[in-house]
Amino acid sequence: MREKLLIVDDEPGIVEMTASYFAPQYQVLTARSGAEALEKAGERPDLILLDINMPGMDGLTVCQTIRDHIACPILFLTARVESADKIAGFQAGADDYIVKPFDLDELGARVAAHLRREQRRQSGGAVRFFGELAVDYAARTATAGGQPVVLARKEFDILELLSLNPGQVFDRERIYETV
Repeated sequence: MREKLLIVDDEPGIVEMTASYFAPQYQVLTARSGAEALEKAGERPDLILLDINMPGMDGLTVCQTIRDHIACPILFLTARVESADKIAGFQAGADDYIVKPFDLDELGARVAAHLRREQRRQSGGAVRFFGELAVDYAARTATAGGQPVVLARKEFDILELLSLNPGQVFDRERIYETV
C-alpha cells in the first residue's frame, strides 16, 4: 500500500505543484487551511508537509494540536527564514524545516528519507547480531555472512529461544516444551 502524504498550504499553486510531484509515488491528501488540515489529519497520513503562514489557524498551532495524537513526521514548508522561526517550528513538534523557495527534488529526497526512517522505527528494530549471524525477530529471518539462512518455522523458533537467552543451557525437553 502506498504511503499517504498530507500537503497543507494556503497557496493553491504550491499545493498543486507538490501534489502533482508526489502523486506518482504516494497517495496525496491536500488541505488549504489549518482547520481543514486538522480534519484531514484524521485520515492517518504517513507524513505531513505543513505551511506556517496560513490565515486563521497557522501551521505552528496545527502542529502543536496534532503532535500528541499523530506520530508521523511533520515537515514545515515555509517562507519564514529566521532562526527564531525555525526554533519555534521544531519546538512545536516539527521533524524538519524547509524554506521556500525550495527544490522539488530535494523535498522529494527529504520526504523519502523521513518515510524510510519511519519504516525502520515501526519495524521495531528487533534485530540482534551475533558476529556474522543477524537475526531479525520481526521478519522471522536470519542471515549469516550477508547470506539468507533458510529455516523452517520450528527451526526459527529454536534459534529465537536460544539467541534471546544467551549463555543459558536448555535440554531437549525444555526446548520442546518452550517451542
